[in-house]
Amino acid sequence: MKYTVPKGIEIMKIREIQEEILRLKKERDFCILAHSYQTSDILEIADFTGDSYALSVKAKDTPQKNVLMCGVRFMAETVKILSPEKNVYLSNPTAGCPMAEQMDKEMIRAVKMQYPDYTVVAYINTTAELKTICDVCVTSSSAVKIVSQLSNDKILFIPDCNLGSFVQQQLPEKKIKLLQGGCPIHAALTAKDVRRAKEAHPYALMLVHPECRPAVCEQADYIGSTSGIVNYAMQSDAKEFIIGTEISIAETLQNACPEKRFYPLAKKLICENMKSTTLMDIYHILKDGEGTEIQLDSKTIAKARRCIDRMIALGG
Repeated sequence: MKYTVPKGIEIMKIREIQEEILRLKKERDFCILAHSYQTSDILEIADFTGDSYALSVKAKDTPQKNVLMCGVRFMAETVKILSPEKNVYLSNPTAGCPMAEQMDKEMIRAVKMQYPDYTVVAYINTTAELKTICDVCVTSSSAVKIVSQLSNDKILFIPDCNLGSFVQQQLPEKKIKLLQGGCPIHAALTAKDVRRAKEAHPYALMLVHPECRPAVCEQADYIGSTSGIVNYAMQSDAKEFIIGTEISIAETLQNACPEKRFYPLAKKLICENMKSTTLMDIYHILKDGEGTEIQLDSKTIAKARRCIDRMIALGG
């Protein structure tokens, strides 16, 4: 049966909502950041799109006093750490990150006591509180470069054991202690998923994120961050690609390169936390002046920033 809109109810079209958001963000002095895993209707109205840390850097250099992060909480916290003078909002209060939240300060403090002579390397995908007791931060694209420059060969890498394993493979001279943690979306991929994808698309190059398991990464033609995967695919002469990261990246690439073909490595590559943000969430925050503002005290910001500043000093 065909659904009929009840009389008297007016439904706004996506384009109308987007246009109103574009008007409101100027009126209310907002900069909108959208992580690459957001849906296309959100990416279209963002001032900047990309990986989490790159967005935080962009926010620092923008003139707007208000920043809206369309992503997950640790990303908004990183924006606040780098731009404490700005009002930073998270687009949806339920948007957390299982990887960032699976290890807390007390747990890692206890591990540090067992390995007192290890340098603690924290993936950017961690909470602000956890960053306060870490020595240096890394991104998926800078992890190998940063760890290679550390004078200490003993490394405690948190929280993603798959990214840590990738770093260990690239730097066998380092002794890297890994804990059982990581991204449940990427870690769910298996060698069986790879086999199915390659059987379905035998001529496609496979590009995967280092948060994937070693059994997946070792079969890849390229391993890199989200932006690394996007850049590789766009610059490659190849015409077909299997994309081993959040499913929206295959869609984004397909829109950007219609002459090529992009296939998600598996249909299960969907981050529910990233997808919790909707266009209407953004609309209501800008229209009603309400939203989840990120509040971090000055002590937490100062301590958490130390490990980010060290990453920057090392060229991250």
